[in-house]
Amino acid sequence: MTWDWQQPDWPHFTWDEGRLVLAEQQFLVGGGVLLGTVKHLGEEERNQLTVEAMSTEALTTSEIEGEILDRASVQSSIQRQLGLAADNRRVAPREQGVAEMMVDLYRTFSAPLSEEMIFAWHRMLMSGRGDIKDVGHYRTSDEPMQVVSEAMGAPRVHFEAPPPAQIPGEMAGFIGWFTRTAPGGAEPLPALTRAGAAHLYFESIHPFEDGNGRIGRAIAEKSLAQGLGQPTLIVLAATILARRGSYYHALEAASKQNEITDWLAWFAGITIEAQRRTLALIEFLIAKAKLFDRLKGQLNERQQKALLRMFKEGPEGFKGGLSAGKYSTITGASPATATRDLVGLMEKGALVRTGELRHARYNLSVPLKPVQRVVIGRNGELVKA
Repeated sequence: MTWDWQQPDWPHFTWDEGRLVLAEQQFLVGGGVLLGTVKHLGEEERNQLTVEAMSTEALTTSEIEGEILDRASVQSSIQRQLGLAADNRRVAPREQGVAEMMVDLYRTFSAPLSEEMIFAWHRMLMSGRGDIKDVGHYRTSDEPMQVVSEAMGAPRVHFEAPPPAQIPGEMAGFIGWFTRTAPGGAEPLPALTRAGAAHLYFESIHPFEDGNGRIGRAIAEKSLAQGLGQPTLIVLAATILARRGSYYHALEAASKQNEITDWLAWFAGITIEAQRRTLALIEFLIAKAKLFDRLKGQLNERQQKALLRMFKEGPEGFKGGLSAGKYSTITGASPATATRDLVGLMEKGALVRTGELRHARYNLSVPLKPVQRVVIGRNGELVKA
């Protein structure tokens, strides 16, 4: 098997620009819509959006790699670093490290990408990892860096990265390319094209012992933010996680050649879907603000606590609906009080009920907007799959 970095045209990627024209236009339009919609949020809702989007990215970019983190700890760490009110919980190194990377990505999106920045991100991600030899610098092990799976006892190599001796030169080339293709650079590329190519380029080098996927996705998000001229706050990793199987398949296929149209089309569809997911989150936060404004002075402390807990689940909704038992767990109310409070919330238009008696479940009355998958067709058309 010959990988992309072993071929004579590496790293001179080629693609069909025409297939991406509509997607590039849609991404820029979507960026404008997001910016305009955010302006309708109050300061509290804007802060909530920032923390929610960043913590979701931190959690899901880790989950893609099979690492499950504690949401409350990640959110608390992000809030503290942004100077927002947070609890005093002790945050473990893994949660602290990925939170630090997301905050740094948010704050320095416009700064040039450098080797020092990438090394700093790696140190953040590997915080507390005693099993990693090369922290904050490129891998040095002579063992082949391979992505391998086993099916029916037979190992299958999905990708093999360049040997350590090549990495410094390859990374110097990558950082130089990222600089040239930036807005205002010598060879500027459209936003989606640059971000997708950057992610694939970095993953093909695979410069670290661990953390390549998380840093590669951070670089893609940095590229998208530079393309829009502002932090995107789009839930890219969360959307990739929802399409994890096709993500790995698309990356593997793209790593075998340097004609990357199919990969860029896949990445463009995922990014536009992620952008729409963020817009759904913003509209959800606006609906939340309007609901609490309408009910100001009409809720008791228990009802307010329960509603805030339900809104915390985001636009996908409270899983399974809220039962009287769950309400009691959240608020400490007795069964009779829980039922009375829930009926009151329903009468005020805050909740809607399905089922009866012990099967009754309550959901927020605000509209929930599940986002459909977006695919870029062969002729560049955007298709909802």
